[in-house]
Amino acid sequence: MRILFMGTPDFAVASLAALLEQGHEVCGVFTQPDKPKNRGMKLQASPVKEFALSHEIPVFQPVKMRDGEAMGYICDLKPELIVVAAYGRILPDDILDYPAYGCINVHSSLLPRYRGAAPINWAILNGDKTTGVTIMHMAAALDAGDIILQEETAIGPDETAPQLFDRLAALGGKLLVEAVDQIAAGTATRTPQEEAQVTYASMLDRSLSPMDWAKPAQVLHDQVRGLLPWPCATAEFGGVRCKVFATAVLDAPTDLGPGTVAEAGKTGIVMACGSGTLLQVKELQPDGKKRMAAADFLRGHPLTAGETL
Repeated sequence: MRILFMGTPDFAVASLAALLEQGHEVCGVFTQPDKPKNRGMKLQASPVKEFALSHEIPVFQPVKMRDGEAMGYICDLKPELIVVAAYGRILPDDILDYPAYGCINVHSSLLPRYRGAAPINWAILNGDKTTGVTIMHMAAALDAGDIILQEETAIGPDETAPQLFDRLAALGGKLLVEAVDQIAAGTATRTPQEEAQVTYASMLDRSLSPMDWAKPAQVLHDQVRGLLPWPCATAEFGGVRCKVFATAVLDAPTDLGPGTVAEAGKTGIVMACGSGTLLQVKELQPDGKKRMAAADFLRGHPLTAGETL
């Protein structure tokens, strides 16, 4: 079966690699155009493009999907199946209808929960205990196609979004090759999604960053884990705005009011939070400085137990 793969970030590389490892014929790769990055604004290829070129797979980077350029490439490649994993573009109907075996998608949630752009982050931000990967037939509506396969996995209590990202990428690759084999054998199922259960995972932005000490420590711990690597949770300590990278929920009640420094020393900064809970801030990054242990930050910005931030 001739497969055209569409994907852009690291998450998609695992799916492309799994197809190649199983000996499937990938006739081409679509990925987003190179984008300027870092201070020098030098154009940088996507992880999928770099991986595809290293395996001598033709790469195509159409700017638009509806102006005929993308469809022209597809007609030349003649794929029997299109596989999409975090491509970042909506496919028009003419592309969805082209392959004989259709188009399938690798999505990092248990659909219909968390359709959209940031399902991994929102699963952690919302305090979910489990998530998973869905392989689905693609439809015109966003992430609304019939389900082929799903697999659930637990979210660790301290697992960060990048860590979960890596695990779900590997799981997605495994499920994808199972789905492709089922499609080739004619045994792939179609289970419609329950529309009443649909939720959406919107794009992340900096409005989600500020930490509110009136919230329980667990909610703030989930915020820190879920907003990595961007935009990151933020808080002010001694008047210095910091990104917060690592925290821990302490199993001890407190009578201190939310926003009060309970402890500041070698173990970091312990803050009183809502519902009489305590959150230990372990790693942070002051504006304009490098990431550091909270204990190192305190050497230049001392805080006093009982102080209210």
